[in-house]
Amino acid sequence: MKSSTFILLCIFSFSLVHGQWIKEKGSGYSKISGWSLLADEHFTDQGKIDPNATRGLFISSIYLQYGLSKNVNFIAYLPLWVKNYQYAQISKTNGNTYEPRQVFNGLGDINLGMEYGLKTSGKWVLSSTLTLGLPSGKAVAGSDGSFQTGDGEFNQLIQLNAGSGFSIGGQNLYLKSYLGLNNRTKGFSDEVHTYFETGSQFLENNLLILGRLHWTKPLYNGTLDASNSNGTIFANNIESLVIGFETAINLGEQWGLSVAITHPISGKVIYRAQSYSGGIFFNF
Repeated sequence: MKSSTFILLCIFSFSLVHGQWIKEKGSGYSKISGWSLLADEHFTDQGKIDPNATRGLFISSIYLQYGLSKNVNFIAYLPLWVKNYQYAQISKTNGNTYEPRQVFNGLGDINLGMEYGLKTSGKWVLSSTLTLGLPSGKAVAGSDGSFQTGDGEFNQLIQLNAGSGFSIGGQNLYLKSYLGLNNRTKGFSDEVHTYFETGSQFLENNLLILGRLHWTKPLYNGTLDASNSNGTIFANNIESLVIGFETAINLGEQWGLSVAITHPISGKVIYRAQSYSGGIFFNF
């Protein structure tokens, strides 16, 4: 998904931060994930809640973060399989199918980025990130064109990241945040992203539990009309405030499993539904 939609998986579940710090040269982190969303409601462009035909999205992806040097990390998000689908619409009065089930499968929008570690300021660790959203997905698909796997635009997301560790009652925790500006093309409005994440480790640091909050705010400087979009995560002028929780457990020295859930608190032009994700991660 484009960097905006990648964060939108944010929006629904994937986090651009992943609870990780800058990786040392030659070390890395990877994650193979599945992410799922099923929605029969959406937020309108006025922030109200309207019903829609039951639509679903499933994404299988690989995330990679690798240390190229002491201060530079390479980041890649590869949505290798995106399934965009809609349940059949069946009349409750006569049982007839008036709209058949539709499914479209394809590659999603790939994201490639670089993160640069800035000097530490007191207890805070600072870094900056540039992420390029490549239009590798299908922007128009299905009978009405809305079963796309990408948005068809090239964008650039610039972030300033900050992280710190602290202790409450003898329990060590961390806090990470970023402020980002997503420059979008082809008539899409630019976006401001604000993100906060906090968590702590348990069971001799083998279990991580975290919570996150992500706000996406469009600048409404695009030309595409989004007033008739029934949700989706590819529309223009998407606005959302999303809360999420994730837990990850180490099952070996270099690998483990994670599961996550997110819920949109409020929004505009976005599905109103929880998303679920799970994956296997590796440290190397």
